[in-house]
Amino acid sequence: QVQLVESGGGLVQPGGSLRLSCAASGSIVRIHTMGWYRQAPGKERELVAAITSGGSTNYADSVKGRFTISRDNAKNTVYLQMNSLKPEDAAVYYCTATIATIFRTYDYWGEGAEVPVSS
Repeated sequence: QVQLVESGGGLVQPGGSLRLSCAASGSIVRIHTMGWYRQAPGKERELVAAITSGGSTNYADSVKGRFTISRDNAKNTVYLQMNSLKPEDAAVYYCTATIATIFRTYDYWGEGAEVPVSS
């Protein structure tokens, strides 16, 4: 059994900053790519940022230069530092990770962290 648990969401004003965390736990053999998606009301879920086990990153164009993804492999945790937040960044942010257990390799998802951006 593997779980991803997000934390750090909450109301933030435009121009503000917030850091999301996502910790993986369970019968983990190895964690490959970790990432963050978001879904705003009425919109499709979209990739925000991803990071490989080796530390290579990629970002959605809309967040480049403002968001930073990082991971702590010793803690099985991925972070998303969000700066200069805009109203259009408001969404539910979902953590995802490709995780190998002794049984299979599978894409796991967290339950989401809500990030409202409003003054």
